Amino acid sequence: MFADSHCHLNYKGLVDDQAAVLERARARGVGAMLNISTRESEWDAVIATAEREPDVWASVGIHPHDADHHPHIDTAALVARAAHPRVIAIGESGLDYHYDHSDRARQQASFRAHIGAARAANLPIIVHTRDAEEDTLAIMREEMEEGAYTGVIHCFTASGAFADQALALGLYISISGIVTFKNATDLQAVAARLPAERLLIETDAPFLAPIPHRGKPGEPAFVADTAAFLAKLRGDTVDDLAATTAANFFTLFGKTKA
Repeated sequence: MFADSHCHLNYKGLVDDQAAVLERARARGVGAMLNISTRESEWDAVIATAEREPDVWASVGIHPHDADHHPHIDTAALVARAAHPRVIAIGESGLDYHYDHSDRARQQASFRAHIGAARAANLPIIVHTRDAEEDTLAIMREEMEEGAYTGVIHCFTASGAFADQALALGLYISISGIVTFKNATDLQAVAARLPAERLLIETDAPFLAPIPHRGKPGEPAFVADTAAFLAKLRGDTVDDLAATTAANFFTLFGKTKA
């Protein structure tokens, strides 16, 4: 069984044919999907999908791109919505200095609020980081000193040094279809050596479709293709990698077992 630890089932390209998207995922052995929210206006729909589908769960969070538009979303607001039985994670949140769609100070404040919610709700945080390794690590370290929390670096594309430091903090690392791209040699080198017990896989659908689906909207079904590539890269079998990453999914997102 495969677990897609990060997808956007309510985004354009998937939501208009959601039932068929889910059917295709299940046909390829995907037995768990985490449907991620990125702004407050999505929360109701993302949770509704998780209420309707037994193999889909939800997160609540504000993407760093949208931090400027959500100054009212604080730790308390996140914790309140995370009380829903189908919400198993906080996020995605973090820092994105590549596009700077939101003020950096506002992104940082939002990220800290999300970590506080993860700590208070005893749920993992889903971390987005792009061109912001130093600040992301600094905030994660400072917040860990305030109280332990767990989480995952989603769609990992950062440096090997960042991976090592995130692992040292106790976080998991999730690999997307980017690992299959021909120019992703640095990522492939890191993905090949990540500890199996902290490894997750994801699609970030409808984005980042892996080879051989480049140019198409991504789907949770495609996590099987990423897993096949990653298994070969790591000298593993697909079945073993699927079993390991699925077990890690249910361990990290322990509320799934409730």
